[in-house]
Amino acid sequence: MGSDPQYAKWPLLPLSQHVFTLSNGYATSKAQEAAAKALQNAITEDKMAPFYRYLAHPTTGVFNSVGEGNSSAPGRPLSRRTSLVGMVASKPSATMVNLPWDEALYNRLVQDNEKELAEIQKEEEEAVEQAGDTEVTAAKGKRAEFWARVGDKDKAIAAYESVFEGTGILGAKIDLVLAIIRMGLFYGDKPLVKRHVERAKTLVESGGDWDRRNRLKAYEGLHLLTVRSYNLAAPLLLDSLSTFTSYELCTYSNLVIYSVLAGSVSLKRVDFKSKVVDAPEIKAILGDGEDRLLALSGALSAGPGADDTAGKDAPKAATAGVVNLTTLGSSTDQPEAEMAIDFSPLALLVSSLYTGNYKTFFQSLASVEEQFLTQDRYLSEHKNWFVREMRLRAYQQLLQSYRVVGLDTMAVDFGVTVDFLDRDLAKFIAGGRIPCTIDRVSGKGVIETNRPDDKNKQYQDVVRQGDQLITKLQKYGQAVRLRGSERA
Repeated sequence: MGSDPQYAKWPLLPLSQHVFTLSNGYATSKAQEAAAKALQNAITEDKMAPFYRYLAHPTTGVFNSVGEGNSSAPGRPLSRRTSLVGMVASKPSATMVNLPWDEALYNRLVQDNEKELAEIQKEEEEAVEQAGDTEVTAAKGKRAEFWARVGDKDKAIAAYESVFEGTGILGAKIDLVLAIIRMGLFYGDKPLVKRHVERAKTLVESGGDWDRRNRLKAYEGLHLLTVRSYNLAAPLLLDSLSTFTSYELCTYSNLVIYSVLAGSVSLKRVDFKSKVVDAPEIKAILGDGEDRLLALSGALSAGPGADDTAGKDAPKAATAGVVNLTTLGSSTDQPEAEMAIDFSPLALLVSSLYTGNYKTFFQSLASVEEQFLTQDRYLSEHKNWFVREMRLRAYQQLLQSYRVVGLDTMAVDFGVTVDFLDRDLAKFIAGGRIPCTIDRVSGKGVIETNRPDDKNKQYQDVVRQGDQLITKLQKYGQAVRLRGSERA
């Protein structure tokens, strides 16, 4: 086993979620008030002068750049290049709870920061004069964690890099790169995160221990989720469920949500069943009472076992209620206790998609969008894409079983109007995502699928490749004959 993780406490990533909640037009006023209180407490307790200025300064603060602004500088839209994307919601709240600017508080925090920095500087100088490299590195590490704690991104990263250059222990180097990744995630800096994920992978491949390999898997999965690579994120996040220890990154309940959503939109049906529907780690959260008890006790294993003949009855997973996951993690590094979450919409989404209960699926998809997609800083940016892809997945799943389907019949199955279904399908058909045509000339709309004949396609491929091979052989034969005549 490797050494215990270092530099894993700061920054506190839940604070960036609180910033998102404060600026989110979909958040409730109660949630915004709780987020404002949590931010104020953290800023005061951890003496976060740079972060406080970054958020609330009257002229340069984040909330004055994306909210209503003032009379001379109205709120301006976020650029795709700005680091605010990922921390601040793209839909500003019309009734955003303000984080007030207190000049006296800011000055007091600055003084506290300067005093603490002076103590760290003194300790570092004493280590250079009287101690060895280990003590010097430890003192530099305190400086890096100080800047990460108070929320100064650039100085924290520079300090981490300084510590990285002075340490020769591989495990510590990996921990330092993971800390830089968290700083990037904290501020929504995706290019920075991408570069250092690749850097961490290189270090891990050079001899990283088992624990750090697993932690990096969760880090990379979360990064891929933020850049909308759900197909690449799903296997990493799902694999992390059984060995998750990265509580500095997110809570276990959030990991479950990310894993289920990524798997639902990207996995093939067979993998979706084995890795999501029947996965014991997910059944422990989304299953009904009996399944949850069996999964938590270890008696339930992944693999075939769900009722494949459930038809279109309401799935049992709908009974999954509020779950408190605080007791599932034994790590003491969790930044704050997990809140009880109602997983029933997510459970209903998974079960209704697998069993083909499409009306319930559309209803649960709307609930998932409202409860999860719009409220999470990592999911919110791509919520429209996710909802569209999930609708497409349901359409494809139904149409691949039929050659001809009545438009009105399909509309009833999905619980939508014929006009809506016609318009929605037309977009996917025009984009080449669904191989079918819609015929409404006869009065009754009919959907005809144009499924390719796999055997005929394979036959045509063999014939084409054979023709290409014969052509090449003929050219080769001609070249050989020409060379023979030249020798004669």
